[in-house]
Amino acid sequence: MILVADSGSTKTTWCLLDKKTGKKELIQTPGINPFYQDEDTIIKALEKDFTSSQRNFEAIYFYSAGCSNPVISKVAYGALNNFFCASTIEVASDLMAAAHALCGTTEGIACILGTGSNSCHYNGKEVIENTPPLGFILGDEGSGAVIGKKLLSDILKKQLPEHVCNKFFNKYKTDSIDILNNIYKKPFPNRYAAGFTRFIAEHISEPSLQKLVLASFEEFITRNILQYQMATKLPVHFTGSIAYYFKDLLYEILEKHQLKRGTIIKDPIDGLIDFHLK
Repeated sequence: MILVADSGSTKTTWCLLDKKTGKKELIQTPGINPFYQDEDTIIKALEKDFTSSQRNFEAIYFYSAGCSNPVISKVAYGALNNFFCASTIEVASDLMAAAHALCGTTEGIACILGTGSNSCHYNGKEVIENTPPLGFILGDEGSGAVIGKKLLSDILKKQLPEHVCNKFFNKYKTDSIDILNNIYKKPFPNRYAAGFTRFIAEHISEPSLQKLVLASFEEFITRNILQYQMATKLPVHFTGSIAYYFKDLLYEILEKHQLKRGTIIKDPIDGLIDFHLK
């Protein structure tokens, strides 16, 4: 039995996988991000979701945001090693999860557009180019956190039509003080901001909201994908809820830049399962 996990800022999907039979059990828990959480915090989170009978595995493959950094990866490894019993534990970035799930062993451009964003040129074995995502303050273009942040800013500065602003406040019953408190004083402001993309999805027929999403995707393509020398020659694949639910607008931007449309999937876990069954 092996354990495969894909962890983002919002949620972690775990798969308990029997490699002999292909039988699998999926468990979904809150996101684990060792960039923001220390080893003890991660262990306490695991204790809430795994019973004592779910701690022994032949191997664990854990993919998470931030784990391309050896220091951050060490935090995740320490938590997993102290909580589970496994002869093999491999920790890799969420970007490698995207590459394995989307490309398998084939060369391509693999992208994440979820709560955060990231991208890489993957040669079928390893990431050979990566434009740094930089987080939702300095980067993460096209992500749910940045799109949500832009929406909140436009709402509070009255840059959107009045009827759109009214719909927003009627739905969320919030105000500027509450919004600023969540963004600047509470933990995980990226999750908070990303949550408002549901409002955009519900009202995507509004031209002003379409324009907001298109502008964010334009930034993602120009500031990230077009940095890769092979960008126009390889298929560009995406995983993540933002790519999945706004795929029509994403296709529009890809076509504008004459990029090859690849696969778009909501969650990489099925692709990771297939990758680790081979």
